[in-house]
Amino acid sequence: MTTDLVPRLTGPQQVWRLAAAAAVGMPVWIVTGVLLHHEEVSAPDSWFLIGDPLVALGCLALLWWRGRFPRAVGFTVTFVATVSALATGAALLAMVSLSARRRPVETGAIALAHVTASQFVPGLYSVPASTATWWWAGIAFSAMTAGLAVAVGTAIGARRVEVRSLRERAESAEREQSARAAQARAQERNRIAREMHDVLAHRISLVAMQASVLGHRGDLTAEDSGVLIRGIADSSHQALEELRDVLGVLRTDPDQPEAPQPSLDRIPELVADASASGLDVTLVDSVTGSPSTAVGRTCYRLVQEGLTNVVKHAPGARVRVTLDGRPGGTLEVVVHNTRATERPVGAPSSGSGLLGLGERIALVGGRLAHHPTPGNGYLLTARLPWP
Repeated sequence: MTTDLVPRLTGPQQVWRLAAAAAVGMPVWIVTGVLLHHEEVSAPDSWFLIGDPLVALGCLALLWWRGRFPRAVGFTVTFVATVSALATGAALLAMVSLSARRRPVETGAIALAHVTASQFVPGLYSVPASTATWWWAGIAFSAMTAGLAVAVGTAIGARRVEVRSLRERAESAEREQSARAAQARAQERNRIAREMHDVLAHRISLVAMQASVLGHRGDLTAEDSGVLIRGIADSSHQALEELRDVLGVLRTDPDQPEAPQPSLDRIPELVADASASGLDVTLVDSVTGSPSTAVGRTCYRLVQEGLTNVVKHAPGARVRVTLDGRPGGTLEVVVHNTRATERPVGAPSSGSGLLGLGERIALVGGRLAHHPTPGNGYLLTARLPWP
């Protein structure tokens, strides 16, 4: 990998790293002084006691900018540190920092530069020829220290890559979790909106139709008006009851079972309520057996939506609801109405009733079809699988 994953270090982090580099160079500087004294090398005391520490201090100061200029600082410190025993730690820190970038060419180049430059140290201190025979040991020692620094830097770089990979994975998982939660909330909102529409649209449409009759018909008897008023009151009461049931499902503990939903056996009651409210509706039921709960509930909602649309858009029309099916085949639901004979009541429409109904039917594997018929009528048909 050639990914540069060098983090930005704070002031305290920089200080303790530079202090560690100085601590590593201190023993090397002391041992070098002892060896030079033991070998009676004519090295200038002023350079070893003053120049060597000043070069080391300059290398440590230069390392402060290694994050911004890694290659320039790394190679400069590596070469300059050869004239200073105390700067050995700075040279090793420069190699570690550059090797942590995990770039093989840079790593190999700085290691080779360190080994090569270290061979000029004996000449710098005027080591006698008899003593200079230890050059192979110097090469081995330089190669060993360079290899150690490169290994440490590569390990640090690998650790940074792993940490960054884990962090990115965690952030990705968090984003996916947030996306799934948002999707679940959107689906739940759609489900709630669908239930609210199914529950209230039918009842409120009946109330609007009956109220429209009261407002436009001046020839109604007191008995007819009373029937319509009682129908409005009953429909309003039932709408409130059904709304309370839906809200009760939303407020209950998720671990508790939901209240039973209307199914196929409630369709005759639905048709009877619509007929009592003034809708001319006929039910033809030739279903044998009882379908699954999901299929029965979808069938109920389809008939409910069909009657609601008739009340909204075709008042005064004759409606025929046909149910046919048996186990092992399909359950066919047909809601057909003739043309409207009265002016529509103008009830508000969301335009999503048939859309939500199509989603319901698709969930159980059925097919929905709806289109106008000759004579300005309308036909709503659904075929639901009945295993």
